[in-house]
Amino acid sequence: MSPAPKPAHPVSVVGIGADGWAGLSAPARTALQGAGVLIGGERQLALLPASCAGRRVPWPSPLRPAVPRLLAEHRGSTVAVLASGDPMFYGIGRALTEELGAGALHVLPHPSSVSYACARLGWPVEDTEVVTLVGRPAARLAAALYDGRRLLVLSADAATPAAVAALLREHGFGPSRLRVLEQLGAEGEAHVDGTADTWAHLPGDPLNVIAVECRSAPDTLRLGAVPGLPDEAYEHDGQLTKRHIRAATLGTLAPAPGELLWDIGGGSGSIAVEWMRAHPSCRAITVERDPARAARIARNADRLGVPALRVVTGPAPAALAGLPVPDAVFIGGGLTAPGLLDACWDALPPGGRLVANTVTLESEALLAERYRAYGGELVRLAVAHAVPVGGFTGWRQAMPVTQWSCRKPPAPAPGPAPASADTTGDTP
Repeated sequence: MSPAPKPAHPVSVVGIGADGWAGLSAPARTALQGAGVLIGGERQLALLPASCAGRRVPWPSPLRPAVPRLLAEHRGSTVAVLASGDPMFYGIGRALTEELGAGALHVLPHPSSVSYACARLGWPVEDTEVVTLVGRPAARLAAALYDGRRLLVLSADAATPAAVAALLREHGFGPSRLRVLEQLGAEGEAHVDGTADTWAHLPGDPLNVIAVECRSAPDTLRLGAVPGLPDEAYEHDGQLTKRHIRAATLGTLAPAPGELLWDIGGGSGSIAVEWMRAHPSCRAITVERDPARAARIARNADRLGVPALRVVTGPAPAALAGLPVPDAVFIGGGLTAPGLLDACWDALPPGGRLVANTVTLESEALLAERYRAYGGELVRLAVAHAVPVGGFTGWRQAMPVTQWSCRKPPAPAPGPAPASADTTGDTP
């Protein structure tokens, strides 16, 4: 009997579906049969036949911290790592690439659960939003809820469908249709159908994907996809950047994917929340000195679908020490605190943005001084609301907000070295 062929790379990453060995391509089988070490989840390892004779190593929990150690232990061996479906789609492929680099890996993907689900549902993949709840709080699903939107939710376990149904009811999306697709691609594939309002199915297979067709109840508060959510969307004690000013402020801050915001004087957290809702990869840290308000910010973040918002409780600028470098800073309170503006400006990298709002004359004078020193833009934002005046209607003016915004200039390029003085000749 000839020995099994050896894989061409020291670390192969093989995607495997619920159909197991039968669904693998010839190159994937070759990689697994030729590996001296097989790393994967216990469920995935159990799908391999005896012809995959390498040492079987199940992933420990938590998984991510164990990756460097396991790779180091088996350095010099041919290693095959098993992943569910496509290893580069919310899979172990990312962690392995971060540790080893793409050139050290041979990735052999399998159709993902998303591809299978869209095939079963007749949904175009490019029009379907995917939200993973594997190792993540269910609250993050709230940011994806829009009437008429189709979502695929990657489940953490058998209890996830019931948790998703409860979250939909809580957010006014009880009429939404839910379909749970279990064991996609396997002989035991099964589908369960219902609505969030009437969901009473018992937990089924832990390997499942949830398809959601979002439908809101008639009285559900409408939340848009752009900054300027209704003030009623927030729990607050009056310390809230109001809707129209908030929309203008987020427009000036200009969040971009992957960027980090410092929100100083968080109040109710509305600026940080809507910064993070701008894109799933946007990150924010809000700093609030009052513990009750800090707790309120965390509740608002959960309810509006951005539970990853980091809340730091403490006074600025002291509470800023040790925070990661921001791409933008918003100061909504505490402008007159000694050293705050300087600390925020110094923390920004070249090209970073600073936006500060105030309604007091003292802070306005401070912003005018910085405008003279650094430039940027100094504007006054005013909003008036129509209100009853007897039997008529008049305007009630809200307090005007002064806003300074500025982009930090790049560091000056080093100039040429000064010429050496000539001390050998006569002084003219």
